[in-house]
Amino acid sequence: MGAALLMPYWFLLMVLVGPSPLKGPWSVGAVVLLPIPAAVVTGLVAGVRQMEGTAVKELLGGPLAAMNVPVARTLRARLGTGLWFSLHLHVGVVVGAASLALPPFALVLAVFPFFGWGVDDPRSPLYAWKHSPYQWLGPPAGLACVVALLGLIVVAGRTLAVLAPRFLGPTPEERVAELEEQAAKLAERNRLARELHDSVGHALSVVTLQAGAASRVLDRDPDFAREALTAIEESARAALADLDHVLGLLREDKARTTPQPTLADLERLVEQTRIAGVELDHGVDAAVAGIPAAVSREAYRIVQEGLTNALRHAGKVPVTLRITVADDRLNVLVANPLSGPPGRTRAGGGRGLGGIRERVTVLRGEMAAGPVRGEWRMEVSLPLMSGA
Repeated sequence: MGAALLMPYWFLLMVLVGPSPLKGPWSVGAVVLLPIPAAVVTGLVAGVRQMEGTAVKELLGGPLAAMNVPVARTLRARLGTGLWFSLHLHVGVVVGAASLALPPFALVLAVFPFFGWGVDDPRSPLYAWKHSPYQWLGPPAGLACVVALLGLIVVAGRTLAVLAPRFLGPTPEERVAELEEQAAKLAERNRLARELHDSVGHALSVVTLQAGAASRVLDRDPDFAREALTAIEESARAALADLDHVLGLLREDKARTTPQPTLADLERLVEQTRIAGVELDHGVDAAVAGIPAAVSREAYRIVQEGLTNALRHAGKVPVTLRITVADDRLNVLVANPLSGPPGRTRAGGGRGLGGIRERVTVLRGEMAAGPVRGEWRMEVSLPLMSGA
Protein backbone atom coordinates (compact mmCIF):
# COMPACT_ATOMS: atom_id res chain seq x y z
CA MET A 1 0.00 0.00 0.00
CA GLY A 2 2.77 2.44 0.86
CA ALA A 3 4.51 1.90 -2.47
CA ALA A 4 1.27 2.37 -4.38
CA LEU A 5 0.44 5.57 -2.48
CA LEU A 6 3.93 7.00 -3.08
CA MET A 7 3.86 6.51 -6.85
CA PRO A 8 1.75 9.64 -7.60
CA TYR A 9 4.27 11.79 -5.73
CA TRP A 10 7.12 10.44 -7.85
CA PHE A 11 5.22 10.85 -11.10
CA LEU A 12 4.30 14.44 -10.23
CA LEU A 13 7.88 15.32 -9.27
CA MET A 14 9.22 13.76 -12.46
CA VAL A 15 6.92 16.04 -14.45
CA LEU A 16 7.94 19.10 -12.42
CA VAL A 17 11.68 18.37 -12.28
CA GLY A 18 11.96 17.62 -16.02
CA PRO A 19 11.80 21.24 -17.25
CA SER A 20 13.55 22.59 -14.14
CA PRO A 21 17.27 23.61 -14.11
CA LEU A 22 18.04 20.59 -11.92
CA LYS A 23 20.04 18.03 -13.86
CA GLY A 24 21.81 14.77 -13.22
CA PRO A 25 22.10 13.64 -9.59
CA TRP A 26 20.27 16.77 -8.42
CA SER A 27 17.13 15.89 -10.31
CA VAL A 28 17.27 12.28 -9.10
CA GLY A 29 17.77 13.46 -5.51
CA ALA A 30 14.80 15.82 -5.78
CA VAL A 31 12.53 13.04 -7.04
CA VAL A 32 13.69 10.71 -4.27
CA LEU A 33 13.79 13.11 -1.32
CA LEU A 34 10.97 15.60 -1.90
CA PRO A 35 8.20 12.99 -1.41
CA ILE A 36 9.25 12.72 2.26
CA PRO A 37 8.01 16.21 3.28
CA ALA A 38 5.19 16.00 0.71
CA ALA A 39 3.83 12.90 2.43
CA VAL A 40 4.12 14.63 5.83
CA VAL A 41 2.03 17.55 4.54
CA THR A 42 -0.58 15.13 3.16
CA GLY A 43 -0.80 13.45 6.54
CA LEU A 44 -1.86 16.75 8.12
CA VAL A 45 -5.31 16.32 6.56
CA ALA A 46 -7.71 15.43 9.40
CA GLY A 47 -9.20 12.29 7.83
CA VAL A 48 -5.85 10.65 7.03
CA ARG A 49 -5.39 9.62 10.66
CA GLN A 50 -8.60 7.63 10.75
CA MET A 51 -7.83 6.04 7.37
CA GLU A 52 -4.35 5.01 8.46
CA GLY A 53 -5.64 3.78 11.83
CA THR A 54 -8.17 1.53 10.10
CA ALA A 55 -5.47 0.15 7.79
CA VAL A 56 -3.17 -0.61 10.74
CA LYS A 57 -5.95 -2.37 12.66
CA GLU A 58 -6.95 -4.52 9.69
CA LEU A 59 -3.51 -5.33 8.24
CA LEU A 60 -0.95 -5.02 11.06
CA GLY A 61 -2.85 -5.39 14.34
CA GLY A 62 -0.73 -4.66 17.37
CA PRO A 63 -1.55 -2.38 20.32
CA LEU A 64 -3.40 0.12 18.13
CA ALA A 65 -6.13 -2.44 17.43
CA ALA A 66 -7.51 -1.89 20.94
CA MET A 67 -7.43 1.93 20.70
CA ASN A 68 -9.88 4.44 19.35
CA VAL A 69 -8.41 6.38 16.42
CA PRO A 70 -10.56 9.47 15.83
CA VAL A 71 -10.13 12.15 13.19
CA ALA A 72 -7.07 14.31 13.91
CA ARG A 73 -8.33 17.63 15.28
CA THR A 74 -5.31 18.96 17.18
CA LEU A 75 -1.96 20.08 15.75
CA ARG A 76 -0.17 17.39 17.75
CA ALA A 77 -2.35 14.64 16.33
CA ARG A 78 -1.92 15.94 12.78
CA LEU A 79 1.85 16.16 13.04
CA GLY A 80 2.00 12.60 14.34
CA THR A 81 -0.19 11.44 11.48
CA GLY A 82 1.98 13.26 8.93
CA LEU A 83 5.17 11.62 10.20
CA TRP A 84 3.47 8.22 10.27
CA PHE A 85 2.11 8.65 6.73
CA SER A 86 5.56 9.49 5.36
CA LEU A 87 7.11 6.55 7.24
CA HIS A 88 4.39 4.21 5.97
CA LEU A 89 4.87 5.23 2.35
CA HIS A 90 8.66 4.95 2.33
CA VAL A 91 8.80 1.65 4.21
CA GLY A 92 6.18 0.45 1.76
CA VAL A 93 8.42 1.45 -1.18
CA VAL A 94 11.36 -0.50 0.27
CA VAL A 95 9.23 -3.59 0.87
CA GLY A 96 7.49 -3.21 -2.50
CA ALA A 97 10.76 -2.86 -4.41
CA ALA A 98 12.22 -5.88 -2.62
CA SER A 99 9.06 -7.87 -3.36
CA LEU A 100 9.38 -7.09 -7.08
CA ALA A 101 13.13 -7.63 -7.41
CA LEU A 102 14.06 -10.49 -5.07
CA PRO A 103 11.67 -13.27 -6.22
CA PRO A 104 12.78 -13.30 -9.90
CA PHE A 105 16.43 -12.89 -8.84
CA ALA A 106 16.07 -15.83 -6.43
CA LEU A 107 14.51 -17.90 -9.21
CA VAL A 108 17.41 -17.17 -11.56
CA LEU A 109 19.95 -18.15 -8.90
CA ALA A 110 18.08 -21.36 -8.13
CA VAL A 111 18.02 -22.62 -11.73
CA PHE A 112 21.31 -21.13 -12.93
CA PRO A 113 23.36 -24.36 -12.66
CA PHE A 114 20.85 -26.24 -14.83
CA PHE A 115 20.71 -23.93 -17.87
CA GLY A 116 23.30 -22.58 -20.28
CA TRP A 117 21.96 -18.99 -20.16
CA GLY A 118 24.15 -18.15 -23.19
CA VAL A 119 27.37 -18.02 -21.18
CA ASP A 120 29.40 -20.49 -23.27
CA ASP A 121 31.31 -17.56 -24.72
CA PRO A 122 34.60 -17.26 -22.77
CA ARG A 123 34.27 -13.50 -23.01
CA SER A 124 31.07 -13.56 -20.93
CA PRO A 125 31.56 -12.29 -17.33
CA LEU A 126 29.58 -15.32 -16.11
CA TYR A 127 31.62 -17.88 -18.08
CA ALA A 128 34.10 -18.59 -15.29
CA TRP A 129 31.35 -18.91 -12.69
CA LYS A 130 29.26 -21.14 -14.92
CA HIS A 131 32.15 -23.55 -15.40
CA SER A 132 33.22 -23.65 -11.76
CA PRO A 133 31.88 -25.48 -8.70
CA TYR A 134 30.67 -22.12 -7.29
CA GLN A 135 27.68 -22.23 -9.57
CA TRP A 136 26.04 -24.63 -7.10
CA LEU A 137 25.93 -21.83 -4.56
CA GLY A 138 23.14 -20.33 -6.68
CA PRO A 139 20.23 -22.41 -5.31
CA PRO A 140 21.11 -21.74 -1.62
CA ALA A 141 21.61 -18.08 -2.45
CA GLY A 142 18.19 -17.96 -4.11
CA LEU A 143 16.60 -19.54 -1.05
CA ALA A 144 18.41 -17.02 1.15
CA CYS A 145 16.92 -14.19 -0.92
CA VAL A 146 13.40 -15.54 -0.36
CA VAL A 147 14.05 -15.92 3.38
CA ALA A 148 15.47 -12.38 3.51
CA LEU A 149 12.39 -11.00 1.74
CA LEU A 150 10.02 -12.76 4.16
CA GLY A 151 12.10 -11.56 7.09
CA LEU A 152 11.99 -7.98 5.78
CA ILE A 153 8.21 -8.13 5.45
CA VAL A 154 7.74 -9.57 8.96
CA VAL A 155 10.18 -7.18 10.63
CA ALA A 156 8.73 -4.15 8.83
CA GLY A 157 5.17 -5.16 9.72
CA ARG A 158 5.89 -5.80 13.39
CA THR A 159 7.99 -2.66 13.73
CA LEU A 160 5.26 -0.52 12.23
CA ALA A 161 2.65 -2.21 14.45
CA VAL A 162 4.70 -1.26 17.52
CA LEU A 163 5.32 2.30 16.32
CA ALA A 164 1.73 2.97 15.20
CA PRO A 165 0.36 3.86 18.68
CA ARG A 166 3.11 6.49 19.10
CA PHE A 167 2.03 8.31 15.95
CA LEU A 168 -1.68 7.49 15.61
CA GLY A 169 -2.67 6.70 19.21
CA PRO A 170 -4.69 9.09 21.40
CA THR A 171 -2.93 12.24 22.51
CA PRO A 172 -3.03 13.22 26.21
CA GLU A 173 -5.79 15.72 25.41
CA GLU A 174 -7.84 13.04 23.67
CA ARG A 175 -7.33 10.64 26.58
CA VAL A 176 -8.62 13.28 29.00
CA ALA A 177 -11.61 13.98 26.74
CA GLU A 178 -12.38 10.26 26.50
CA LEU A 179 -12.20 9.88 30.28
CA GLU A 180 -14.52 12.85 30.71
CA GLU A 181 -16.97 11.31 28.24
CA GLN A 182 -16.88 7.99 30.11
CA ALA A 183 -17.40 9.80 33.42
CA ALA A 184 -20.39 11.66 31.96
CA LYS A 185 -21.92 8.41 30.70
CA LEU A 186 -21.37 6.76 34.09
CA ALA A 187 -22.95 9.72 35.86
CA GLU A 188 -25.95 9.53 33.53
CA ARG A 189 -26.32 5.79 34.17
CA ASN A 190 -26.20 6.40 37.92
CA ARG A 191 -28.80 9.15 37.59
CA LEU A 192 -31.15 6.89 35.64
CA ALA A 193 -30.61 4.13 38.20
CA ARG A 194 -31.58 6.57 40.97
CA GLU A 195 -34.68 7.60 39.05
CA LEU A 196 -35.79 3.98 38.67
CA HIS A 197 -34.96 3.13 42.27
CA ASP A 198 -36.77 6.13 43.72
CA SER A 199 -39.88 6.19 41.53
CA VAL A 200 -40.57 2.55 40.74
CA GLY A 201 -39.22 1.35 44.08
CA HIS A 202 -41.53 3.69 45.97
CA ALA A 203 -44.53 2.67 43.87
CA LEU A 204 -43.87 -1.05 44.45
CA SER A 205 -43.50 -0.52 48.20
CA VAL A 206 -46.78 1.38 48.36
CA VAL A 207 -48.56 -1.15 46.15
CA THR A 208 -47.34 -4.04 48.31
CA LEU A 209 -48.65 -2.47 51.52
CA GLN A 210 -51.93 -1.40 49.91
CA ALA A 211 -52.52 -4.86 48.47
CA GLY A 212 -51.81 -6.47 51.86
CA ALA A 213 -54.19 -4.10 53.64
CA ALA A 214 -56.93 -4.64 51.04
CA SER A 215 -56.69 -8.42 51.30
CA ARG A 216 -57.03 -8.31 55.10
CA VAL A 217 -60.16 -6.14 55.16
CA LEU A 218 -61.76 -7.27 51.91
CA ASP A 219 -64.67 -9.06 53.65
CA ARG A 220 -65.38 -6.70 56.57
CA ASP A 221 -64.59 -3.32 54.93
CA PRO A 222 -65.11 -3.52 51.17
CA ASP A 223 -65.16 0.28 50.82
CA PHE A 224 -61.62 0.56 52.17
CA ALA A 225 -60.53 -2.36 50.01
CA ARG A 226 -62.01 -0.61 46.96
CA GLU A 227 -60.17 2.60 47.87
CA ALA A 228 -56.90 0.68 48.29
CA LEU A 229 -57.32 -1.02 44.91
CA THR A 230 -57.94 2.37 43.30
CA ALA A 231 -54.76 3.68 44.92
CA ILE A 232 -52.87 0.62 43.66
CA GLU A 233 -54.03 1.39 40.13
CA GLU A 234 -52.93 5.03 40.43
CA SER A 235 -49.54 4.07 41.91
CA ALA A 236 -48.92 1.51 39.17
CA ARG A 237 -49.90 4.04 36.50
CA ALA A 238 -47.52 6.63 37.94
CA ALA A 239 -44.73 4.03 38.10
CA LEU A 240 -45.31 3.14 34.45
CA ALA A 241 -45.12 6.82 33.50
CA ASP A 242 -41.81 7.18 35.36
CA LEU A 243 -40.49 4.00 33.76
CA ASP A 244 -41.55 5.26 30.33
CA HIS A 245 -39.69 8.50 31.01
CA VAL A 246 -36.46 6.70 31.93
CA LEU A 247 -36.71 4.39 28.92
CA GLY A 248 -37.26 7.45 26.75
CA LEU A 249 -34.02 8.94 28.07
CA LEU A 250 -32.17 5.70 27.29
CA ARG A 251 -33.56 5.67 23.76
CA GLU A 252 -33.10 9.44 23.35
CA ASP A 253 -36.79 9.56 22.43
CA LYS A 254 -37.98 13.13 23.02
CA ALA A 255 -41.61 12.09 22.75
CA ARG A 256 -41.24 9.97 25.90
CA THR A 257 -39.19 12.33 28.04
CA THR A 258 -42.14 13.73 29.99
CA PRO A 259 -41.58 16.35 32.73
CA GLN A 260 -40.42 14.93 36.04
CA PRO A 261 -42.48 15.46 39.23
CA THR A 262 -41.57 18.33 41.53
CA LEU A 263 -42.68 19.40 44.99
CA ALA A 264 -45.80 20.77 43.31
CA ASP A 265 -46.86 17.11 42.92
CA LEU A 266 -46.24 16.32 46.58
CA GLU A 267 -49.92 15.95 47.50
CA ARG A 268 -50.29 12.90 45.27
CA LEU A 269 -47.26 11.29 46.94
CA VAL A 270 -48.62 12.09 50.41
CA GLU A 271 -52.03 10.65 49.53
CA GLN A 272 -50.49 7.42 48.21
CA THR A 273 -48.48 7.04 51.42
CA ARG A 274 -51.54 7.59 53.62
CA ILE A 275 -53.63 5.08 51.66
CA ALA A 276 -50.87 2.54 52.31
CA GLY A 277 -51.81 2.84 56.00
CA VAL A 278 -49.15 5.31 57.16
CA GLU A 279 -50.15 8.09 59.54
CA LEU A 280 -48.35 10.98 57.87
CA ASP A 281 -48.03 14.39 59.50
CA HIS A 282 -46.69 16.73 56.87
CA GLY A 283 -46.12 20.44 56.61
CA VAL A 284 -44.84 22.44 53.61
CA ASP A 285 -43.90 26.13 53.55
CA ALA A 286 -45.68 28.26 50.98
CA ALA A 287 -42.28 29.54 49.83
CA VAL A 288 -41.53 26.09 48.41
CA ALA A 289 -43.56 26.97 45.31
CA GLY A 290 -40.93 29.50 44.25
CA ILE A 291 -37.77 27.40 44.49
CA PRO A 292 -35.76 26.52 41.33
CA ALA A 293 -37.09 23.62 39.28
CA ALA A 294 -33.89 21.55 39.53
CA VAL A 295 -33.94 21.71 43.34
CA SER A 296 -37.66 20.99 43.41
CA ARG A 297 -37.26 17.86 41.24
CA GLU A 298 -34.44 16.47 43.36
CA ALA A 299 -36.23 17.35 46.59
CA TYR A 300 -39.33 15.43 45.42
CA ARG A 301 -37.21 12.31 44.82
CA ILE A 302 -35.51 12.75 48.20
CA VAL A 303 -38.88 12.95 49.97
CA GLN A 304 -40.16 9.99 47.96
CA GLU A 305 -37.17 7.84 48.93
CA GLY A 306 -37.41 8.97 52.57
CA LEU A 307 -41.05 7.89 52.78
CA THR A 308 -40.23 4.63 50.98
CA ASN A 309 -37.52 3.86 53.54
CA ALA A 310 -39.99 4.47 56.35
CA LEU A 311 -42.50 2.10 54.73
CA ARG A 312 -39.93 -0.63 54.11
CA HIS A 313 -38.04 -0.57 57.38
CA ALA A 314 -40.48 0.76 59.98
CA GLY A 315 -43.83 -0.36 58.64
CA LYS A 316 -47.07 1.46 59.45
CA VAL A 317 -45.71 3.89 62.02
CA PRO A 318 -46.40 7.62 62.30
CA VAL A 319 -44.16 9.60 59.94
CA THR A 320 -43.37 13.29 60.19
CA LEU A 321 -42.54 15.26 57.04
CA ARG A 322 -41.45 18.89 57.14
CA ILE A 323 -40.31 20.97 54.14
CA THR A 324 -39.21 24.51 54.88
CA VAL A 325 -37.32 27.34 53.20
CA ALA A 326 -34.92 29.47 55.27
CA ASP A 327 -31.76 31.44 54.50
CA ASP A 328 -31.85 30.51 50.79
CA ARG A 329 -31.88 26.82 51.64
CA LEU A 330 -34.52 24.13 51.30
CA ASN A 331 -34.72 21.92 54.40
CA VAL A 332 -36.36 18.49 54.40
CA LEU A 333 -37.06 16.41 57.51
CA VAL A 334 -38.45 12.86 57.48
CA ALA A 335 -38.76 11.21 60.90
CA ASN A 336 -40.43 8.12 62.29
CA PRO A 337 -40.22 6.09 65.52
CA LEU A 338 -37.66 3.31 65.49
CA SER A 339 -39.14 -0.17 65.19
CA GLY A 340 -37.66 -3.28 66.81
CA PRO A 341 -35.32 -3.46 69.83
CA PRO A 342 -33.84 -0.15 71.03
CA GLY A 343 -30.31 -1.18 70.01
CA ARG A 344 -31.34 -1.98 66.47
CA THR A 345 -30.37 0.68 63.95
CA ARG A 346 -30.25 0.86 60.20
CA ALA A 347 -26.70 2.01 59.69
CA GLY A 348 -25.99 2.40 56.02
CA GLY A 349 -29.62 2.36 54.97
CA GLY A 350 -29.09 0.22 51.87
CA ARG A 351 -29.22 1.75 48.41
CA GLY A 352 -31.93 4.27 49.27
CA LEU A 353 -29.80 6.48 51.48
CA GLY A 354 -26.91 6.13 49.04
CA GLY A 355 -29.11 7.45 46.23
CA ILE A 356 -30.29 10.35 48.39
CA ARG A 357 -26.70 11.18 49.32
CA GLU A 358 -25.73 11.25 45.64
CA ARG A 359 -28.53 13.72 44.88
CA VAL A 360 -27.55 15.90 47.82
CA THR A 361 -23.90 15.87 46.77
CA VAL A 362 -24.73 16.91 43.20
CA LEU A 363 -26.63 19.94 44.57
CA ARG A 364 -23.83 20.73 47.07
CA GLY A 365 -26.16 20.18 49.98
CA GLU A 366 -25.87 18.54 53.38
CA MET A 367 -27.45 15.37 54.73
CA ALA A 368 -27.69 13.60 58.07
CA ALA A 369 -29.49 10.31 58.71
CA GLY A 370 -29.58 8.09 61.76
CA PRO A 371 -31.27 7.31 65.09
CA VAL A 372 -31.90 10.29 67.37
CA ARG A 373 -33.69 9.81 70.75
CA GLY A 374 -35.82 6.87 69.66
CA GLU A 375 -36.49 8.19 66.18
CA TRP A 376 -34.98 7.60 62.78
CA ARG A 377 -34.39 11.06 61.31
CA MET A 378 -33.28 12.05 57.86
CA GLU A 379 -32.44 15.73 57.47
CA VAL A 380 -31.43 17.29 54.17
CA SER A 381 -30.47 20.89 53.44
CA LEU A 382 -30.14 22.07 49.83
CA PRO A 383 -28.88 25.48 48.68
CA LEU A 384 -31.38 27.07 46.35
CA MET A 385 -28.59 28.47 44.15
CA SER A 386 -27.83 24.87 43.05
CA GLY A 387 -30.72 25.06 40.66
CA ALA A 388 -29.49 28.21 38.91
